Amino acid sequence: MIALTGATGLIGGLVRERLDAAGTPTRLIVRDPARLRTPHPDVRTAGYGDADALLRALAGIGTLFMVSAAESADRVSQHRTLIDSAARAGVTRIVYLSFLGADPQASFTLARDHAATETHLRASGLAFTFLRDNFYHRLIPQMAGPDGVIRGPGGEGRIGSVAHSDVADAVVAVLQAGRSPAAGPGAARYDGQTFTLTGPSTWSLAEGATELSEATGRPVTYLPESVTQARASRAHFGAPEWEVTGWISSYLAIAAGDMDVVTDDLERLTGHPAQDLPEYLRLNPDAYRHLLP
Repeated sequence: MIALTGATGLIGGLVRERLDAAGTPTRLIVRDPARLRTPHPDVRTAGYGDADALLRALAGIGTLFMVSAAESADRVSQHRTLIDSAARAGVTRIVYLSFLGADPQASFTLARDHAATETHLRASGLAFTFLRDNFYHRLIPQMAGPDGVIRGPGGEGRIGSVAHSDVADAVVAVLQAGRSPAAGPGAARYDGQTFTLTGPSTWSLAEGATELSEATGRPVTYLPESVTQARASRAHFGAPEWEVTGWISSYLAIAAGDMDVVTDDLERLTGHPAQDLPEYLRLNPDAYRHLLP
């Protein structure tokens, strides 16, 4: 049986819907069952940091789909607890939704969490597949403030962003993949592999603002900032230092070209082309409803 984490979120919810439609048995592991949009016959309650609850929730599971925990100062510790609990419970395979360029020295500081998680999973002895996605298309509307301005030290860097729905299709393709004799006895087709999931093209923050202007019918602009200016413009949020650093470093990673990546991995996994940003905005007006005039 396949266990899904993150089923109350966007990616996990989409993966659940697709597997339900295919008649694939799943177990949902969630922190708050009340947040599920629709009932499910097999739901277990467990947080990533609760080893005992995870051990019970993962009993009898062969494959686990692992989305990352909510961004926090102790996210890596939570991930390690989940992986260790899965190994103790008898899980044999984890499909982990990681992030583009996961590396201990990544410019985007939160990508370092994914690197640490990948390292721990590799050392666990479990079979694994890493799906490293680029930023989501949904990011561009979220970057814009109520005044229609995108502010940040992103320079002229470009982003090969991707749609949530496409990533969910890729996840399902990997979860449902059959056995591969070439990979070893009992191995699944994609065990031990890493895929980078992107859209079909890249865009700059200025171009993204233009696309938002066309979608919303109101002016949206990009205002480049220095790091000092970026800290000042975000001070009113009162967020902890690690979070502010993560926000700002995401723009620095864009400026450095780290997000200027396009691959055909998604199309190879799903059999269909990836959605570009203009198509996403056309099909998902809820993503920018807060910007509508």
